[in-house]
Amino acid sequence: MTVEKKEKSSTISDYFYVLFKWKKFLIINLLIVSIITVTIVLLLPNKYKATATIMIPPDTQSAFGGLTSLLSGKSTLSSMGSKLFGVTGTSEDVLLGILNSRTALTDVINKFNLIDYYEISENNIDKTIKAFRKDLSADPNEYGMIEISVINKDPKVAAAISNYFVELIDSMNIVLNIKRAKDNRIFIEQRYLKNLQDLRIAEDSLYQFQRKYGIVSVPDQLEGTFKAAAEIETQLTRKEIEAFFLKQQYGENSPQYTLAQQEVNLLKKKVQELKSSSDLSNKSNILYAFKDMPNIAINYLRIFREVQIQQAILEFVMPMYEQAKVEEQKSVPTVMVIDNAVPPQLKDSPKRSIIVIGIFLLASFFLIPFVFIGENAIARTEYANPLQIKLKNFYSGILNFYKIKF
Repeated sequence: MTVEKKEKSSTISDYFYVLFKWKKFLIINLLIVSIITVTIVLLLPNKYKATATIMIPPDTQSAFGGLTSLLSGKSTLSSMGSKLFGVTGTSEDVLLGILNSRTALTDVINKFNLIDYYEISENNIDKTIKAFRKDLSADPNEYGMIEISVINKDPKVAAAISNYFVELIDSMNIVLNIKRAKDNRIFIEQRYLKNLQDLRIAEDSLYQFQRKYGIVSVPDQLEGTFKAAAEIETQLTRKEIEAFFLKQQYGENSPQYTLAQQEVNLLKKKVQELKSSSDLSNKSNILYAFKDMPNIAINYLRIFREVQIQQAILEFVMPMYEQAKVEEQKSVPTVMVIDNAVPPQLKDSPKRSIIVIGIFLLASFFLIPFVFIGENAIARTEYANPLQIKLKNFYSGILNFYKIKF
């Protein structure tokens, strides 16, 4: 006959009784952990956070103010030209990219001798940058302004580094803008000089033709034809420059640049047709049938048309070239300082009370299960393996050490 033993279910009072029985063990160990934790956190140095607040200036017109009016007929090209010459403001991403660049971080580390501050051996700049980034933060706040915060043991140094970052970001951004303006100036200058050369050649050809044949002007009925041809090539030049702007801003594979390039190719095809088509009398062509004109008249018209085209291009490119030269020399501040960083009076870290409470709770998390395991090991009367016997002996030793009655 088998007798079944009913195990008594544990109640919450049983658990509290176990904790009460082991209270001496728990109190002593938690007290030791707390004293050690307090001692350690009191030895930790205070760290202070200094914050500087900057914003991107509102969009302003460039010094001449002529670029926008020059391009007012083409809104897309006007927008591209404005961005090219720095009329629009700098983006937040650019400023944050400069701040987190290796160049900027290395400059700050060397200026404030942060290698010694972080106690980095062998002057390892990469390890210093990694440590410094943990004490550096820069993010837009809810008002759209950028807050640059630096943590340091010395509140004055923290404020100095934060303010230096503001100066560094502004100066580096100005250099980048000037470099970009220089590249743009070189591109437009090349187009401008080529236009001058082409215009000079066209004028010389016209002069030689006029001297040879004694022709001074074209008939009034052809004047509109010449202007139309000149306008088409002027549009081609504008589209080429617009395509360059779009390529520079969005990239060669962008839809904007692809569409602009298609328009350029179409205009080039139209220009080629205007210059070399053998059927200019087609209804889709705005020019008269040059092949029906006397050879002298045709030559005159072509030379005169080239002069008109180059003159129209010159009127368009020259103001942009002058504006590009001005923008290359500009060094206007690119950020506005809202708040300079000041040495903070309140520490940012360590949060000593939070650390002590956290360690206390963590110790309790380990000690309380330790107590219940010990209670179970002491109460065991049957053993499945030698390890259980050793575990009981271990906890018995703890009971004797703390003089806890079981």
